[in-house]
Amino acid sequence: MLKFLFAKPFALTLVLAGFAGPGFARTSRSPQEPAGPPQKNEYVSSATCSSCHEDLAKKFSHNPHQILETSEKKGWKDQSCESCHGPGQAHVDAGDGSQIVAFAKVSAREVSKNCLTCHAKTEAHAGGPTSLHGKNQLACTECHSVHQPKESLHLLTEKSDQLCITCHKETQAAFAKPFRHRLQEGAIHCVDCHAPHGGLNPRQMKTARGNEIACAKCHSDKRGPFAFEHAAMRLEGCVACHEPHGSVNPKMLVRSQLHLLCLECHSTAPGILASQPPSFHDLRSARFQNCTTCHLKVHGSNVNKFLLR
Repeated sequence: MLKFLFAKPFALTLVLAGFAGPGFARTSRSPQEPAGPPQKNEYVSSATCSSCHEDLAKKFSHNPHQILETSEKKGWKDQSCESCHGPGQAHVDAGDGSQIVAFAKVSAREVSKNCLTCHAKTEAHAGGPTSLHGKNQLACTECHSVHQPKESLHLLTEKSDQLCITCHKETQAAFAKPFRHRLQEGAIHCVDCHAPHGGLNPRQMKTARGNEIACAKCHSDKRGPFAFEHAAMRLEGCVACHEPHGSVNPKMLVRSQLHLLCLECHSTAPGILASQPPSFHDLRSARFQNCTTCHLKVHGSNVNKFLLR
């Protein structure tokens, strides 16, 4: 009886082997048999890529990145496609969209990291990862398109101002106010004042010559240097008194009444500003409520320390 019980599983194994047939035995491989060396993912040429991606190859001939294809110094001659998408041999062997770096399928961090392998060497792009855009996981391809740009300048996916207001809706609303910079007319652009790839200044502001604020590029008469400076200009800059994008107040001021704006800093001056005599400025009178009637040189003066005309 015991012999029969032990022999039964062995007999069942023989029966299953018989049903498997001789073909099963030829295709099976023992665990000890080596799988063979894995295929290397080698670089192919751009000509190999263009055999399938002919339309992209034609457009790429007019692309600034075409220099990778023709220059010996860049190290990617005849391999410009693979400089961004990685080696293509495995992709060619697979015959599908796998085994290649497809930017639409990777994270924003990986996209930017790939672009910055070349572009981080330029000063304008060096601060990309630490910029406000980089910290908010905004990929380079959100604004730029290598193969299908709508704007040839910088390979933008849209006009630069339109790209900015896609996210900055509150700024778009500010430019619709009565007193504003003429962005809608094309007189200025967002990138005239802001560095989209980062910088050392708050709000990624650009600087004018002499490391001054960007406003001085257009408003050169306000830049100085002055013998008698208005301290607010040096300490806080133009935004201490003005809205940079647009305002409901004349001259894009942050307050509707001028004297209220001045009093934010000058209200503690003893014996000068008060609502009762013997103060020099009696603010109950309308003549003293328009400070620029006398203090005309509010940005700075070369003749009077009180910024008088």
